[in-house]
Amino acid sequence: MSMGRAGKFSIAMIIASLAALFGTLVCGCGGGSATTTTTPTTPSTTSNVQPISVTTGPAAAVGSPAVDIAFTSVTLCVPGSTTQCQTIDGMLVDTGSSGVRVLASALTLSLPQQNDSSGNPIAECAEFEDGESWGPVQAADITMAGEKASSAAIEVIGSPSFSNVPASCSNLGPVEDDLASFGANGIVGVGNFVQDCGDGCAVSVSGGQNLGLYYACPTTVCEVTSEPVAQQVSNPVAFFASDNNGVIIELPAASGSEASLNGSMIFGIGTQSNNALGSATVYTIDPNTGNFTTTFKGQTYTDAAFLDSGSNAIYFLDSRTTGIPTCTDLSFWYCAASTTNFSATNEGANGATGTFNFSIGNADTLTSKLTNGVAADLGGPGFGPGTFDWGLPFFFGRNVYTAIEGRSTPGGQGPYWAY
Repeated sequence: MSMGRAGKFSIAMIIASLAALFGTLVCGCGGGSATTTTTPTTPSTTSNVQPISVTTGPAAAVGSPAVDIAFTSVTLCVPGSTTQCQTIDGMLVDTGSSGVRVLASALTLSLPQQNDSSGNPIAECAEFEDGESWGPVQAADITMAGEKASSAAIEVIGSPSFSNVPASCSNLGPVEDDLASFGANGIVGVGNFVQDCGDGCAVSVSGGQNLGLYYACPTTVCEVTSEPVAQQVSNPVAFFASDNNGVIIELPAASGSEASLNGSMIFGIGTQSNNALGSATVYTIDPNTGNFTTTFKGQTYTDAAFLDSGSNAIYFLDSRTTGIPTCTDLSFWYCAASTTNFSATNEGANGATGTFNFSIGNADTLTSKLTNGVAADLGGPGFGPGTFDWGLPFFFGRNVYTAIEGRSTPGGQGPYWAY
């Protein structure tokens, strides 16, 4: 899942159900269920280290196992309370978006509703390439490892109290508001930006420039409204008391198809002894689009090149450019006759460059075992002619740093990626 600074989720994270091989396909971003459907990760003993696991996820319980999706758990509390709390497993770790979004079906807490200055409830429509999520904006204390963001705005997806979805929030496809369609109990958006929309949603609606993600709901009919930046759904890491300038995703290397991988999400960059930048190369990104530049086969692509742990494959170009056919049954993935090796060069806005070698395999083979949640060489065609969506396979076997806009780090001020 990727969301540029303009506020739109420009490229979908695809959770492709492995049950698609048998006629059931889930593509999109969303889902909700009981909080115990994912195998719990080992509790962290370090204040800034949150365990993550790449598994088949909570949707496996309803016949739609995930592949190449990193999950974690999040503890939500009624703001200010230490007893009215709930830990929710099966939350997707997403460096391509900002903010916590949780399925209403996975949430047992009653959280305070956000209202505008006239007392009208606020809801949000988060748009993805293949659909939308819709639900009210509510407040919660968010805790991961030993870090807490207090009274943070979150989106509650699929709330029965907000069942009347506006027509303007269904123009990209179906609204994804349950476990089968969403594929996770929610999203932990820990991307480069503080808010999920920024100034694009804060401007007046009457001027025609508002991006239209937020709605005021005085009745069952909701209308697009301006949402002050301070009240928008936001990256929880940015509101930690410390370790609040970014995150590091650490995952071991993978080969072929594997059952699972265990790794860590480390909060902060250069703030503790366990999150030093070290020898990683810093690639600054466009602060407006959230992209850098990828060069492949002598062609440079700048419109949509980004690192995104919320995408479950490397999505790039098309069969004509790559020379790899798409799968007959799963046309959103490539099915190489044999594993094919490629090389591309990434370049930051600061001029830093680095070559990245990667392989694309046969998705039918990689996803043939429904109990395996890892497919190291998974790839598919991009959602546009210049798309390079470096999804979770990019993260295998390396530490990937996501620095937050405006925050100081040993590698300079964010936003940037480093690896």
